[in-house]
Amino acid sequence: MAYTVKELFYTLQGEGVHSGRPAVFLRFAGCNLWSGREADRAKGFGGCSQWCDTDFVGTDGPGGGKFRSAAALALAVADCWQASTGDRFVVCTGGEPLLQLDDALIKALKAHNFTIAIETNGTLEAPKGIDWVCVSPKEGAEVVLTKGNELKLVYPQPELMPELFEHLEFDHFMLQPLDGPKGAQNTQSALDYCLTNPQWRLSIQTHKVLGIP
Repeated sequence: MAYTVKELFYTLQGEGVHSGRPAVFLRFAGCNLWSGREADRAKGFGGCSQWCDTDFVGTDGPGGGKFRSAAALALAVADCWQASTGDRFVVCTGGEPLLQLDDALIKALKAHNFTIAIETNGTLEAPKGIDWVCVSPKEGAEVVLTKGNELKLVYPQPELMPELFEHLEFDHFMLQPLDGPKGAQNTQSALDYCLTNPQWRLSIQTHKVLGIP
């Protein structure tokens, strides 16, 4: 299988449970909820098309390109890792990474001693072998991946209240304020919700605060 990658870079995980952890970010091109093009925001399947600020179109990002094999892509990921010690950690994201992440790539990344994390919208089943599964539900899209390590809900989404997910099998429940013109208001709302519903923890996009990728 060939893999289409938007960008590949070494940074700190900026949000969620692993915030602050060094990681290689493997951002796959493409999504199953919308095209990622500004002209198509009104056509997106799922409310995220209205506020998504991630560029997952094409292969023109740093380290991006088309990789003809799992071995080639895994080697590129390994070449991005800059630390001489510590656990190797790769975050597979997108777009929607489960459109491309498969058994062959998981095995190839494991061969380079990577712990594999994924950030997915949860609309597709995940292959075995992923070490950390983070699901971020999106309004208007059915979640079929109902268990994992972390459920990270962008808040608020009018049709996706946090209580809809509390019965699912996740170790951590994170509430992340929706960025944008109402960012400060959404942060306060998320903070208030966490204070009154302690099953949920606040997730802040620290990479935006720090100005890093």
